[in-house]
Parts: sequence; structure tokens; C-alpha cells
Amino acid sequence: HVQLVESGGGSVQVGGSLTLSCKVSGWTYRRYWMGWFRQAPGKEREGVGCIDTGGNTRYTDSVKDRFTISKDNAKNILYLQMSSLKSEDTAMYYCAKPRSSNYCGRSSQAYDGWGQGTQVTVS
Repeated sequence: HVQLVESGGGSVQVGGSLTLSCKVSGWTYRRYWMGWFRQAPGKEREGVGCIDTGGNTRYTDSVKDRFTISKDNAKNILYLQMSSLKSEDTAMYYCAKPRSSNYCGRSSQAYDGWGQGTQVTVS
């Protein structure tokens, strides 16, 4: 069955860096676009960005030039490299599998596979 397991979260100072990982299994990962989302306390889940099967990426404006999504198809791992972190980046971060293999968008309803999340705290 579909499994996504995030790791790498933690506490970091403003301006610092952190890399999150998402280990996936249970489907043909390399054929799917993948997304990263985050959710801060009291706020809706927000799309951070996504990566297509060719490695092309898209990001929400607030993280452009600071965050980088990449993937290792051989290891079935998705990454989110975060730099120049700000306090407003504090959130639970999730990787997500879309229902449609070539979907890259902000609607969380379009995703049917989620990890348990990993907490990132920037202070």
C-alpha cells in the first residue's frame, strides 16, 4: 500500500537551513509528480511546491529562491531543501502523492497519499 514517511524536521534559527526527506513506497513513484505541503497552527494546509517526473519544479511565491525540491528515483526519496529560513516557515511539513500522476497544484483535495508530517520550527 502507499506509504510516505517524512523525516529531517527540527528546530533551527532564523536564516538557517534544513533538508527534509520523504521515503515513499507502494506505487510507481517515478511516474508521479510529487508535492510538498505545510500547515502552521491555526492555518490551512498550504502547497509549498512540486516536482514533475523530469525534475522540473514549481514553488509558491513565499519560498521561491529559498526552497529546492528534488528526488532520487533509485532510492524512492523526495527532498525539500530549505535555506534562509524565516519564522513564518514554522509548520508541519508533508509530502504528498497526487491522485492523478501528472498533477501539480495547491489543492490538497487532489492528493490521496500523505505522510505523517515532520515539524519544522524556526526561531
